[in-house]
Amino acid sequence: MKRYRDARGWLMELAREDELPAEHRLAMTYVSMTEPGVTRGPHEHRHQADLFGFVGPGNFKLYLWDARRDSPTYKNRQVVVVGESNPQAVLVPAGVVHAYQNTGQVPGLVFNAPNRLYAGWGRSEPVDEIRHEGLADTPYQIE
Repeated sequence: MKRYRDARGWLMELAREDELPAEHRLAMTYVSMTEPGVTRGPHEHRHQADLFGFVGPGNFKLYLWDARRDSPTYKNRQVVVVGESNPQAVLVPAGVVHAYQNTGQVPGLVFNAPNRLYAGWGRSEPVDEIRHEGLADTPYQIE
């Protein structure tokens, strides 16, 4: 993500419709705050893609595991430091297990712009989420 600075501060573009494939266009947006040392995930979605924006404050370890059987990167694991020191927009497709941990000393903000509505239109559908948190036998382990 590029930071555009001027005398007022800065601006970063998280997403542009002309840069996203049609199947990943945004359905909603939200921001979450994660306390230092706290991990969100790992979990995955059957249909939803997440477009995360890690801009700070704070840094996160982002964990990604490709669980898509038809993917050339099936079973690959990737860990990336993102946030204030490395601002990134990260598109996580459906079927990729993901988690992030606040490794900083301050609460960290994460923006998300998924391509599906949480719990569907009017929050009337089952949530598209497979949770792996707290499972001792999960292959999706956080360091």
